[in-house]
Amino acid sequence: MIATVIPFVTGLFCIAVLLNLYRLAVGPDIVDRILALDTLMINSIALIVLADIQMSLGILFEAALLIALMGFVATVAMTKYLLRGDVIE
Repeated sequence: MIATVIPFVTGLFCIAVLLNLYRLAVGPDIVDRILALDTLMINSIALIVLADIQMSLGILFEAALLIALMGFVATVAMTKYLLRGDVIE
């Protein structure tokens, strides 16, 4: 059952990544581009977790957690820069 579901879900996430890249390139506003980058990060993490489940490694979960942490910090830094023009006060 899981052997048939994981490739299907991986394909759906790949389509979502392509749509995120489109929004990143075409986004009419900088806020749309920041949201596209954040969503792209989340979809990439999901692809890493799906690859780890399929390969039964168990080590890629930690990499996905580190990438999620870096993505959160980057999103906060970008929004602070947009709001104030400076990241560090």
